[in-house]
Amino acid sequence: MEVHMRRFHSYGPVDCEEHFCVPRTGLVQECLEQLIGHPDKGGHYFTIWAPRQTGKTWLMRQVQDRLSREYEDRFLVGSMSVQGVVIKQDDPPEAFLSRIPILMEEAFGFEGLSAPQKWEDLKRLFARREGLISRPVMLFVDEFDSLPLQVIDQLVTLFRDMYLKRDSYLLHGLALIGVRAVLGVGSERGSPFNVQRSLHVPNLTREEVTDLFRQYEQESGQEVADEVVEAVYTNTRGQPGLVGWFGELLTEKYNPGPGQTIDLASWRHTYQAALQIEWNNTVLNMIKKAKGAYLPEVLDLFSNPEKPFSLDKDWCNYLYLNGIIDSSHIKDGHGQLMYVCRFSCPFIQYRLYNALTDDLVGEKLSLLPLHPLDDLADVFAGETLNLPALLQRYRDYLQRLEDKGLSPWQGQPRRSDLHLTEAVGHFHLYAWLRQAVGDQCLISPEFPTGNGKVDIFLRCGSAQGIIEIKSFEKQSKMKSYAEQAAHYAASLGLSEVTLAVFVPTREQEILDQLSGEREIDQVVVHVLAIGWG
Repeated sequence: MEVHMRRFHSYGPVDCEEHFCVPRTGLVQECLEQLIGHPDKGGHYFTIWAPRQTGKTWLMRQVQDRLSREYEDRFLVGSMSVQGVVIKQDDPPEAFLSRIPILMEEAFGFEGLSAPQKWEDLKRLFARREGLISRPVMLFVDEFDSLPLQVIDQLVTLFRDMYLKRDSYLLHGLALIGVRAVLGVGSERGSPFNVQRSLHVPNLTREEVTDLFRQYEQESGQEVADEVVEAVYTNTRGQPGLVGWFGELLTEKYNPGPGQTIDLASWRHTYQAALQIEWNNTVLNMIKKAKGAYLPEVLDLFSNPEKPFSLDKDWCNYLYLNGIIDSSHIKDGHGQLMYVCRFSCPFIQYRLYNALTDDLVGEKLSLLPLHPLDDLADVFAGETLNLPALLQRYRDYLQRLEDKGLSPWQGQPRRSDLHLTEAVGHFHLYAWLRQAVGDQCLISPEFPTGNGKVDIFLRCGSAQGIIEIKSFEKQSKMKSYAEQAAHYAASLGLSEVTLAVFVPTREQEILDQLSGEREIDQVVVHVLAIGWG
C-alpha cells in the first residue's frame, strides 16, 4: 500500500493530515481558556488578530475541534466566515441582516430561519428565553475585517451589549478573527472588548521551523541541510505563510532531485527565484500597501534606525497589522529602553527595496552611468575591489547630472518638512551600481538590523567587497558609523569596508572634510561623503 506523503502548504488553513504542521499546543490552549473563562459564569468575548497568512483560521479550527471533542455536551460550537458576504457600497448596513439565515445555517445547521428585520432582532437569536438555542454557544466569526465598517460598528455594539447583559443571552464565548477591525482600528467606536483579551498569533519559532523540515526529511528520506533551515527562518523570521511557501519551493519546484541534499546552492537558487519570478499574492499585497499612503514612512525606515514604534500613529499600526513592519527594542544614548520600527523580515525588506528602487529611480538612468571610455581598470586591478574608486565614479555621475541641469531628486518623496526622504539617495546609489557594474558583479543588498542599515555586497569573480550606506545625522556620529562598519566587516572576515554617507549638502569642502580613511581594529574603513538634495 502506497503511503501518502504530506507536503508544505502556504495558502489557506493547514490540514495536519495533508500538510506538515506544528501543534502549537500552548497557543491553542491559551485561546481555549480565553473562550471558556469560567464555565459556569461565562467566557470571554475577544479577538484573534494577525497579518494575512499567519495561521488565524488554522488556530480557530484547532480550538473549535477541541471544544467539540471535550465539551460536546456543554457548548454548542459554531463558526462562520463573513468573507463571502457581498454588500454593495451603496447598500445600507441593514443589508447584512438578510445574510443572517445562511450564516446561522453554516455555523449551527439551523434551517428555515427568517432574516432579522432590524439590528435588535439579531440579539434575540441568542436570547435565553427565545428557545432557538438550548445551551451556551461558542461562536467564531472569521474574516471579520471583510465587512463594511458601518456593519462592523453595528455588530460590535450588539456584541458589547450582549456581553454586559450576559445573563439574558447564551453567547458564552465569542472570537472575532481578523487583522485591523477586530482591534477597533479605523472605527470611532473602537474595539468591542478589552484589548487585553485579544490574542495575537505569533510567528513560528526557530524550533518550530526546524520541526517542519525534520518532518519532511522523515517522510521523504531527503536531507535538508541545517544551513538551509536556518536561512528559511532568518529570512522569514518564522512568518508561517512565507515558511510554508519556501518549503514548497525548496521541496517541489526547485528540489535538486531524489537522493540529493537540499543544500545552500538549492537555497540560493530558490531565494533568487522568490525575489524575482515567483508569484506570491501575500507578498504582492504587502508591497502594494507599502506603496500607498504611508510610503514616506516606509522609505524613512530604510535610513532611520531609531524610528519610534507607536501604535498611536496611524501609519505605524497600519504597516504593523499588515505584516510590513514589526517592533524591536534598543537603548538610547541615555541607556533608556525604547521601541523602534523594523521591517517584518529580511525577505519582505529585500522585495520592497527592489520594488521601490524601480519605482523611484526607474530602469534607466538619465545619463550613462560611466564615461564611455571608462574601463574601471583601477576598480578591478587588485585582489580586492577598489570600492572608493567606484564610489568616486558615482560622485562624478551626480556632478555630470548637475552640470546638465538635471536632478535625480526632483519629484522624489519628501517628508512633512519638505526635506527629501533620506533613503532616496540609498535607492539611487543601488540603481546606479546595478547599471554601472551589474554585468560584471553580483550586487546584493543586505539588511543586518532590519532598519536604517543597508549593506551592498559586490562579488565580481573571485573579488568581493562591501559598501555600507548611512544617512548623515551629525558630525559627532561619524566616528560611531566607522566603528560599526569596521566591526561588521571583521565579523565577515573582511579586512576593509567602504562607508558611503549621504549628506544633505552640495558644498564640496564639507564633503571632503567628512571623507577619509582610517584603520579600526585592523580593518581599513574608507569613508566617502556623498552630497545630495
